[in-house]
Amino acid sequence: MTKDPNQPPARLFHLQMSEFWSGDLGLTLVTISLVVLVFVIPPLREAGLPGRVVFDVIIFTLMIFAALSLKQRRAATAFLIAVVLTSAVVLAAGRIHPTLFLRQLGSVLAALTLLLYARIVLLVMFRSGPVTWSRMQGGISAYLLLGMAWASAYQFIEQRYPGSFAFVTAPADIDQLTSRLTYYSFSTLTTIGCDIAPLHPFARSLTIGESIVGQLFPAILIGALVAMAMQARAKS
Repeated sequence: MTKDPNQPPARLFHLQMSEFWSGDLGLTLVTISLVVLVFVIPPLREAGLPGRVVFDVIIFTLMIFAALSLKQRRAATAFLIAVVLTSAVVLAAGRIHPTLFLRQLGSVLAALTLLLYARIVLLVMFRSGPVTWSRMQGGISAYLLLGMAWASAYQFIEQRYPGSFAFVTAPADIDQLTSRLTYYSFSTLTTIGCDIAPLHPFARSLTIGESIVGQLFPAILIGALVAMAMQARAKS
């Protein structure tokens, strides 16, 4: 797409962000960051080692850029950005001043932000065009975002109602709690099971919901990609 240098800066920025997300780079960065957050950071946090802040900043930055690139009403874009920024501020405040209220609020905002980000990724993924590797990365990213969102919801339940989950050994701090509930979330999403058991009714309801989503999401996603590929082949 040829850029007109006489266009307003906001319009040029929107075009650049659209090209960034319509190619492979945007969703590739999201996928890499999420893979590290899910598979690398939890063991480090379980051992008490830092390392998540950098990837959290990357994810929040990509969220804002993705929100700005979507063709939607300004009010919707402003709402998305406000939620992302508020979530980042509350999570940072919870790290600096670890109170129960800030941690609970941070867990709720994190779950909401991750679900909104999954929506953004799916919107970017299902834009018109051929089925490419980028779209498959978008599906992987959305799947990982759902698992992380449920982990944040589980964390809120455990903070609000201590003892909602039965652990083999009790978490020593918030980092270990986050790590173990992330493990539990993805074990539930993939329906493989684990050594953590939900005890509170809310925890059990969330577990049932995540297991259902874990079964339906891949099937629906694959069906949608196949339909898009068939439509693109028919047009060509």
